[in-house]
Amino acid sequence: MSTAALVPDAPPLVLVAHGTRDAEGVAATLALADRVRALRPGLRVELGWLDLVEPGLDAVLARLRGAAVLVPLLLGNGFHVRGDIPDALSRAPHLRARTARALGPDPLLADALAELLGPVPAGSPVVLAAAGSTDPAANAETARMAGLLAERTGARVSASYLCAAAPTPRDAVAALRAGGHARVLLARYLLAPGHFARRAALAGAHRVSAPLIGHPAVAALVLARYEEAAARPPHPVRGNSSSGRSHSTAGGAARTVPTRSAPTLR
Repeated sequence: MSTAALVPDAPPLVLVAHGTRDAEGVAATLALADRVRALRPGLRVELGWLDLVEPGLDAVLARLRGAAVLVPLLLGNGFHVRGDIPDALSRAPHLRARTARALGPDPLLADALAELLGPVPAGSPVVLAAAGSTDPAANAETARMAGLLAERTGARVSASYLCAAAPTPRDAVAALRAGGHARVLLARYLLAPGHFARRAALAGAHRVSAPLIGHPAVAALVLARYEEAAARPPHPVRGNSSSGRSHSTAGGAARTVPTRSAPTLR
């Protein structure tokens, strides 16, 4: 039996979404929140957005009391996890908050990507298309996800990035075609429909998978991240300084994060 089912006063789960101008992406994220609620009746599930969509994360945190567990609806532990979420929690000192690690990389996502992509013909390579980050560690996580997908499918899988890193999905597909591969498949390592998902679909691949958000594994993984974080003692915000803010992250250790904004495309 799950932790949340055993604890009557389980802390609320706060889903933290990136934000998008794409109506389909917003609807898909709302539907994911509903699937999480259906999987765990009785657990309070809130959804806060980091940008562009209301309610913002600050507003959601302001109306909570006591404890809360934040689960980023993000595929990597980049700037949003290390910077934006701790910043929001520094503005909610009334909460005893825990922040889960990002959804990826994870074997459950490799299963979902493989199922969404469908059968991979023998000898056909796969390009994994991720958003990309200015943080090399976040891009390294994408490379690890490519390795997990390769293990799951038995195919050659190479990572690509839609911004901030190279190669792009289009360049990766073109290079494989130039190398003699007539059929190159593309797995969109993207959570929801939107700008990046549309760009990835135009990379010239023979077949392109759907974004991850509709796959049942995603809702299951959200709850796994919640339970993992809920089992840890809460870590209060440690305060802030002129050079950055300090907050305990998913690993439990306080770290200083820069106050700069990360470039994003939506």
